[in-house]
Amino acid sequence: MVKGYWVSAYRTITDPEKLAAYNKLAGPAVEAAGGRLLARGSRVVAHDAGIAERTVLIEFDSFEQAVAAHASAAYQEALAALGDGVERDFRIIEGLD
Repeated sequence: MVKGYWVSAYRTITDPEKLAAYNKLAGPAVEAAGGRLLARGSRVVAHDAGIAERTVLIEFDSFEQAVAAHASAAYQEALAALGDGVERDFRIIEGLD
């Protein structure tokens, strides 16, 4: 089965309190959906048009599981808490193997 990944690259964080509220809800929601946090907010070196801001990488056992996790009620609650607190590029991508 091909794995699925969430890749989230933050452009700006305008409200750290909303981000903290999101993190409090998103972590358990992702874990409950089978996601495994691989990287979060560690050192970033950006190239080309990249921005060296917070980046998050989460792995799921399948692409379908990753899509379902994003649609889950628990994660949608986390997104509501985040609101307009950040601007980010969020993608769900399918792994190679």
